[in-house]
Amino acid sequence: MNGVSLALLIPFLGTVLGSAFVFFMRDAMPERLQKTLLGFASGVMVAASVWSLLLPSMEMSNDMGRWSVLPAAVGLLLGMGFLLLIDTFTPHLHIGDEHPEGLKAHLSKTTMLNLAVTIHNFPEGMAVGVVIAGALQGGEWISAAGAMAMSLGIAIQNIPEGAIISMPMRAAGATKWKSFVMGSLSGAVEPVGGLLVVLLASMVTPVLPYLLSFAAGAMLYVVIEELIPEASEGRHSNFSTVGFAIGFSLMMILDVVLA
Repeated sequence: MNGVSLALLIPFLGTVLGSAFVFFMRDAMPERLQKTLLGFASGVMVAASVWSLLLPSMEMSNDMGRWSVLPAAVGLLLGMGFLLLIDTFTPHLHIGDEHPEGLKAHLSKTTMLNLAVTIHNFPEGMAVGVVIAGALQGGEWISAAGAMAMSLGIAIQNIPEGAIISMPMRAAGATKWKSFVMGSLSGAVEPVGGLLVVLLASMVTPVLPYLLSFAAGAMLYVVIEELIPEASEGRHSNFSTVGFAIGFSLMMILDVVLA
Protein backbone atom coordinates (compact mmCIF):
# COMPACT_ATOMS: atom_id res chain seq x y z
CA MET A 1 0.00 0.00 0.00
CA ASN A 2 2.92 2.35 0.72
CA GLY A 3 4.14 1.79 -2.83
CA VAL A 4 0.71 2.69 -4.21
CA SER A 5 0.57 5.88 -2.13
CA LEU A 6 4.04 6.87 -3.31
CA ALA A 7 3.19 6.25 -6.97
CA LEU A 8 0.03 8.35 -6.62
CA LEU A 9 1.84 11.22 -4.89
CA ILE A 10 4.96 11.45 -7.09
CA PRO A 11 3.17 13.36 -9.90
CA PHE A 12 1.82 15.86 -7.36
CA LEU A 13 5.34 16.40 -6.01
CA GLY A 14 6.44 17.22 -9.56
CA THR A 15 3.82 19.97 -9.71
CA VAL A 16 4.97 21.34 -6.34
CA LEU A 17 8.59 21.39 -7.52
CA GLY A 18 7.67 23.22 -10.72
CA SER A 19 5.53 25.75 -8.84
CA ALA A 20 8.56 26.58 -6.67
CA PHE A 21 10.18 28.21 -9.72
CA VAL A 22 8.55 31.47 -8.59
CA PHE A 23 11.11 31.66 -5.77
CA PHE A 24 14.08 31.43 -8.16
CA MET A 25 12.97 33.29 -11.31
CA ARG A 26 12.46 37.02 -10.97
CA ASP A 27 10.66 37.78 -14.22
CA ALA A 28 8.00 36.10 -16.33
CA MET A 29 9.01 32.85 -17.99
CA PRO A 30 10.78 33.47 -21.32
CA GLU A 31 8.57 32.64 -24.30
CA ARG A 32 11.11 30.20 -25.76
CA LEU A 33 11.27 28.27 -22.50
CA GLN A 34 7.49 28.18 -22.14
CA LYS A 35 7.11 26.86 -25.69
CA THR A 36 9.73 24.20 -25.05
CA LEU A 37 8.06 23.09 -21.82
CA LEU A 38 4.61 22.92 -23.43
CA GLY A 39 6.03 20.76 -26.21
CA PHE A 40 7.83 18.60 -23.65
CA ALA A 41 4.62 18.01 -21.68
CA SER A 42 2.80 17.12 -24.92
CA GLY A 43 5.46 14.61 -25.89
CA VAL A 44 5.38 12.88 -22.50
CA MET A 45 1.58 12.60 -22.54
CA VAL A 46 1.42 11.23 -26.10
CA ALA A 47 4.13 8.62 -25.43
CA ALA A 48 2.48 7.62 -22.15
CA SER A 49 -0.86 7.26 -23.92
CA VAL A 50 0.64 4.83 -26.43
CA TRP A 51 3.14 2.73 -24.47
CA SER A 52 1.60 2.78 -20.99
CA LEU A 53 -2.11 2.76 -21.86
CA LEU A 54 -3.17 1.80 -25.40
CA LEU A 55 -0.70 -1.02 -26.01
CA PRO A 56 -1.39 -2.73 -22.64
CA SER A 57 -5.13 -2.33 -23.31
CA MET A 58 -4.78 -4.31 -26.55
CA GLU A 59 -2.46 -6.88 -24.98
CA MET A 60 -4.94 -7.54 -22.18
CA SER A 61 -7.59 -8.28 -24.82
CA ASN A 62 -5.55 -10.81 -26.82
CA ASP A 63 -8.17 -13.49 -26.22
CA MET A 64 -10.49 -11.52 -28.55
CA GLY A 65 -8.24 -12.28 -31.51
CA ARG A 66 -8.36 -9.69 -34.28
CA TRP A 67 -10.93 -7.75 -32.24
CA SER A 68 -8.44 -7.16 -29.43
CA VAL A 69 -8.25 -3.57 -30.63
CA LEU A 70 -11.94 -2.98 -29.86
CA PRO A 71 -11.63 -2.14 -26.12
CA ALA A 72 -8.77 0.25 -26.92
CA ALA A 73 -10.76 1.99 -29.64
CA VAL A 74 -13.97 2.21 -27.59
CA GLY A 75 -12.18 3.45 -24.48
CA LEU A 76 -10.19 5.99 -26.47
CA LEU A 77 -13.32 7.51 -28.01
CA LEU A 78 -15.17 7.51 -24.68
CA GLY A 79 -12.25 9.23 -22.96
CA MET A 80 -12.06 11.95 -25.58
CA GLY A 81 -15.85 12.35 -25.52
CA PHE A 82 -15.86 12.61 -21.73
CA LEU A 83 -13.27 15.41 -21.75
CA LEU A 84 -15.15 17.13 -24.57
CA LEU A 85 -18.30 17.22 -22.45
CA ILE A 86 -16.45 18.53 -19.40
CA ASP A 87 -14.66 21.14 -21.50
CA THR A 88 -17.96 22.22 -23.09
CA PHE A 89 -20.06 22.55 -19.96
CA THR A 90 -17.58 23.52 -17.22
CA PRO A 91 -16.94 27.28 -16.95
CA HIS A 92 -13.18 27.78 -17.06
CA LEU A 93 -10.54 30.26 -18.14
CA HIS A 94 -7.12 29.47 -19.56
CA ILE A 95 -4.07 31.40 -18.44
CA GLY A 96 -3.39 34.34 -20.76
CA ASP A 97 -6.94 34.29 -22.16
CA GLU A 98 -9.59 36.87 -21.32
CA HIS A 99 -12.58 34.95 -22.67
CA PRO A 100 -13.98 32.14 -20.47
CA GLU A 101 -15.08 28.86 -22.03
CA GLY A 102 -17.94 26.57 -21.10
CA LEU A 103 -21.30 27.57 -19.67
CA LYS A 104 -21.66 31.14 -18.44
CA ALA A 105 -21.28 31.46 -14.68
CA HIS A 106 -20.66 34.23 -12.17
CA LEU A 107 -17.35 32.88 -10.93
CA SER A 108 -14.15 34.70 -10.09
CA LYS A 109 -11.25 34.66 -12.53
CA THR A 110 -9.17 32.66 -10.05
CA THR A 111 -11.89 30.02 -9.69
CA MET A 112 -12.22 29.62 -13.45
CA LEU A 113 -8.43 29.36 -13.84
CA ASN A 114 -8.42 26.60 -11.23
CA LEU A 115 -11.23 24.77 -13.03
CA ALA A 116 -9.25 24.90 -16.28
CA VAL A 117 -6.25 23.36 -14.55
CA THR A 118 -8.45 20.69 -12.94
CA ILE A 119 -9.81 19.69 -16.35
CA HIS A 120 -6.23 19.43 -17.57
CA ASN A 121 -4.78 17.45 -14.66
CA PHE A 122 -7.56 14.98 -13.85
CA PRO A 123 -6.82 12.74 -16.89
CA GLU A 124 -3.18 12.49 -15.81
CA GLY A 125 -4.25 11.28 -12.37
CA MET A 126 -6.57 8.77 -14.02
CA ALA A 127 -3.74 7.50 -16.19
CA VAL A 128 -1.44 6.92 -13.23
CA GLY A 129 -4.23 5.27 -11.24
CA VAL A 130 -5.27 2.83 -13.96
CA VAL A 131 -1.68 1.73 -14.59
CA ILE A 132 -1.23 1.15 -10.85
CA ALA A 133 -4.47 -0.86 -10.85
CA GLY A 134 -3.12 -3.00 -13.68
CA ALA A 135 0.11 -3.65 -11.79
CA LEU A 136 -1.79 -4.56 -8.61
CA GLN A 137 -3.66 -7.29 -10.48
CA GLY A 138 -0.35 -9.04 -11.06
CA GLY A 139 -0.85 -9.47 -14.78
CA GLU A 140 1.91 -9.85 -17.34
CA TRP A 141 0.88 -6.68 -19.19
CA ILE A 142 1.76 -4.04 -16.57
CA SER A 143 4.57 -4.46 -14.04
CA ALA A 144 5.17 -2.54 -10.82
CA ALA A 145 8.19 -0.97 -12.50
CA GLY A 146 6.00 0.04 -15.45
CA ALA A 147 3.55 1.72 -13.09
CA MET A 148 6.40 3.60 -11.44
CA ALA A 149 7.69 4.64 -14.87
CA MET A 150 4.28 6.11 -15.64
CA SER A 151 4.23 7.95 -12.34
CA LEU A 152 7.74 9.33 -12.86
CA GLY A 153 6.97 10.34 -16.44
CA ILE A 154 3.90 12.32 -15.41
CA ALA A 155 5.85 13.87 -12.53
CA ILE A 156 8.61 15.01 -14.89
CA GLN A 157 6.14 16.70 -17.21
CA ASN A 158 4.33 18.19 -14.18
CA ILE A 159 7.47 20.15 -13.26
CA PRO A 160 7.19 22.49 -16.24
CA GLU A 161 3.40 22.50 -15.90
CA GLY A 162 3.66 23.75 -12.32
CA ALA A 163 5.99 26.52 -13.48
CA ILE A 164 3.72 27.43 -16.39
CA ILE A 165 0.84 27.89 -13.93
CA SER A 166 2.62 29.69 -11.09
CA MET A 167 4.87 32.02 -13.09
CA PRO A 168 2.07 33.87 -14.94
CA MET A 169 0.26 34.35 -11.63
CA ARG A 170 3.38 35.94 -10.20
CA ALA A 171 3.78 38.13 -13.29
CA ALA A 172 0.14 39.23 -12.92
CA GLY A 173 0.87 40.62 -9.46
CA ALA A 174 0.23 37.74 -7.05
CA THR A 175 2.74 37.21 -4.24
CA LYS A 176 5.36 34.51 -4.58
CA TRP A 177 3.70 32.38 -1.89
CA LYS A 178 0.23 32.71 -3.36
CA SER A 179 1.54 31.83 -6.82
CA PHE A 180 3.37 28.83 -5.36
CA VAL A 181 0.35 27.58 -3.41
CA MET A 182 -2.05 28.01 -6.34
CA GLY A 183 0.38 26.28 -8.69
CA SER A 184 0.88 23.41 -6.25
CA LEU A 185 -2.84 22.95 -5.60
CA SER A 186 -3.41 22.64 -9.34
CA GLY A 187 -1.86 19.17 -9.10
CA ALA A 188 -3.82 18.03 -6.04
CA VAL A 189 -6.57 16.59 -8.23
CA GLU A 190 -4.16 14.03 -9.73
CA PRO A 191 -3.72 11.73 -6.70
CA VAL A 192 -7.47 12.02 -6.03
CA GLY A 193 -8.32 10.99 -9.59
CA GLY A 194 -5.74 8.22 -9.48
CA LEU A 195 -7.09 6.79 -6.23
CA LEU A 196 -10.66 6.78 -7.55
CA VAL A 197 -9.58 4.80 -10.61
CA VAL A 198 -7.58 2.32 -8.52
CA LEU A 199 -10.65 1.67 -6.36
CA LEU A 200 -12.94 1.34 -9.39
CA ALA A 201 -10.62 -1.02 -11.24
CA SER A 202 -10.23 -3.22 -8.16
CA MET A 203 -14.01 -3.66 -8.02
CA VAL A 204 -14.63 -4.13 -11.77
CA THR A 205 -11.60 -5.99 -13.13
CA PRO A 206 -12.98 -6.78 -16.65
CA VAL A 207 -13.21 -3.07 -17.51
CA LEU A 208 -9.48 -2.46 -17.02
CA PRO A 209 -8.66 -2.51 -20.78
CA TYR A 210 -11.38 0.09 -21.32
CA LEU A 211 -10.13 2.21 -18.42
CA LEU A 212 -6.60 2.17 -19.81
CA SER A 213 -7.69 3.44 -23.21
CA PHE A 214 -10.22 5.82 -21.62
CA ALA A 215 -7.36 7.52 -19.75
CA ALA A 216 -5.36 7.63 -22.99
CA GLY A 217 -8.24 9.32 -24.82
CA ALA A 218 -8.67 11.87 -22.04
CA MET A 219 -4.97 12.76 -22.07
CA LEU A 220 -4.83 12.99 -25.85
CA TYR A 221 -7.81 15.34 -25.79
CA VAL A 222 -5.88 17.70 -23.50
CA VAL A 223 -2.82 17.53 -25.76
CA ILE A 224 -4.76 18.18 -28.97
CA GLU A 225 -7.18 20.77 -27.58
CA GLU A 226 -4.87 22.78 -25.35
CA LEU A 227 -1.15 22.01 -25.26
CA ILE A 228 -0.25 21.72 -28.94
CA PRO A 229 -2.27 24.77 -30.10
CA GLU A 230 -0.77 26.90 -27.33
CA ALA A 231 2.72 25.63 -28.07
CA SER A 232 2.42 26.14 -31.83
CA GLU A 233 0.84 29.58 -32.09
CA GLY A 234 2.97 32.69 -32.50
CA ARG A 235 6.74 32.75 -32.59
CA HIS A 236 9.27 30.10 -31.58
CA SER A 237 7.02 27.13 -32.37
CA ASN A 238 10.15 25.22 -33.36
CA PHE A 239 11.14 25.17 -29.69
CA SER A 240 7.91 23.34 -28.85
CA THR A 241 8.70 20.79 -31.57
CA VAL A 242 12.10 20.11 -30.02
CA GLY A 243 10.48 19.89 -26.58
CA PHE A 244 7.91 17.40 -27.90
CA ALA A 245 10.65 15.18 -29.34
CA ILE A 246 12.59 15.19 -26.06
CA GLY A 247 9.50 14.52 -23.93
CA PHE A 248 8.24 11.74 -26.20
CA SER A 249 11.65 10.03 -26.30
CA LEU A 250 12.15 10.29 -22.53
CA MET A 251 8.75 8.79 -21.69
CA MET A 252 9.20 6.04 -24.29
CA ILE A 253 12.59 5.12 -22.82
CA LEU A 254 11.24 5.15 -19.26
CA ASP A 255 8.33 2.90 -20.17
CA VAL A 256 10.38 0.38 -22.16
CA VAL A 257 13.44 0.22 -19.88
CA LEU A 258 11.48 0.05 -16.62
CA ALA A 259 8.68 -2.20 -17.89
